Amino acid sequence: MKTHLLNTVLIVTLLFGSFTLYGQEQSESKTNNYVVMTTKIPQLSPIILTAEALKKEDGPIFGRFIVIICGKNSGELTDKDRMYPFIRKAEKADVEIVACGFSLHKFKVDTTKLPKAIRTVENGILYNFQLQKQGYKSISL
Repeated sequence: MKTHLLNTVLIVTLLFGSFTLYGQEQSESKTNNYVVMTTKIPQLSPIILTAEALKKEDGPIFGRFIVIICGKNSGELTDKDRMYPFIRKAEKADVEIVACGFSLHKFKVDTTKLPKAIRTVENGILYNFQLQKQGYKSISL
């Protein structure tokens, strides 16, 4: 009887140990993904600095960093001279800049004038929620 109880305890211990090890392996291979929603173009500077710091801090588990631009200031995205420095810094920091299609449409922004590096999504708010459902860490400024 003692041997049977001892074997049961040993089996249970091994099972829990393997589940714990499996869980640790999964969390170690996880990546940290981030999304920031903003309405102000000048905020791109501190956002990109934050991405650079997180990339350094996260090391190999740094995933994607996406900035969604929404609102009335989204028209400023067509100012290529103003946007080029932001785009260059964003590319170096592995930051994707995304424009909200609803905002562009509402404020009659000519999307053909957007820099090629800026991707458009139909609905920036919806896209933010979709990314959060995928586990992205999110903040709106």
